[in-house]
Amino acid sequence: MRKRATAKEVADAAGVSKWTVIRAFTPGASITEESKRRVLEAAAVLNYTPNLLARSLATNLTHQVAVFVDDFANPQKLPFLETLTERLQAEGLVAVLININNHFDHVHALLNADQRQVDAVILFGTAFRNETLSDRQLGRGMPPMFVLARDSQIDGVPAVVCDAELALRDIVDHLYERGYRRPGFMTGAPALSTALRRRQHFIDFWKGKGVDEIAILSADRYSAEAGAGSVRHYLNDIDPAARVDVLMCENDILALGAMDEIRGNFGLRIPDDIAVVGFDNYELGGASCYGLTTYEQPRIEMVQAVIGMIKGRLEPETVTLPGKLVVRTST
Repeated sequence: MRKRATAKEVADAAGVSKWTVIRAFTPGASITEESKRRVLEAAAVLNYTPNLLARSLATNLTHQVAVFVDDFANPQKLPFLETLTERLQAEGLVAVLININNHFDHVHALLNADQRQVDAVILFGTAFRNETLSDRQLGRGMPPMFVLARDSQIDGVPAVVCDAELALRDIVDHLYERGYRRPGFMTGAPALSTALRRRQHFIDFWKGKGVDEIAILSADRYSAEAGAGSVRHYLNDIDPAARVDVLMCENDILALGAMDEIRGNFGLRIPDDIAVVGFDNYELGGASCYGLTTYEQPRIEMVQAVIGMIKGRLEPETVTLPGKLVVRTST
């Protein structure tokens, strides 16, 4: 294996001290232009780059952020992860993606992240238990945690989330104005300490308009297949005269699966027989074959907020940001 050039070798070549080399690669450090020029020229000749892991021993910062994900089947995760990793890298931070699953639970993941000395942990999934994250193995020295894109119900863990109350008010107002009066709601995977609260707001706003009967459909995970299966079970079991006239799904992936099932296997028209609404504004939902009405989360602003807390520019507190209703042909 190629032997890496050291800071001492660069210092000898440039005729300066090792600490001058370190200052030359430290943003904002005090160093003369002439010394910095000599260091950078010697570094280029020796193909030297600073060892960030070694530097972290002195700064107590590794510039690594662990991102915990537990529902990779949900394709809406990808746009968020793209924005998150891009913005982290722009800040000089690196994302360490950790897959939470049956073989690697949250406690093991947190202990592993702590051993790697990550600067922070972002919980970006559905099933983070308060009692699990409060496990006695996890002490005070653990890195700070933040929840992204879901409400946090974990003490001391702030969240950055789209304003669900505002979103559902806008959605229900739109549906009511269009004349729908028999609403239904499809939930996704059961959430634990990081909930969405979309269903409850949906129910509350309909009740505020005098509509008390709301059908609740359940999907066991966030996938098109689960959305199709949930609506199939509902349509098979309900009398056609009693069917909902509008179905809101907790996210777009469920909605797309439901739409395929409603039209493909039951021959119903959207929105004439059943209107459909999603949430997240997933790109495929905008295709002409779907025309899915949805709600767009402020993805960039949410990512900027959580990174601002990690970098210390913002106070670590729960932040709620407004999104926007996107009306298409499905309603």
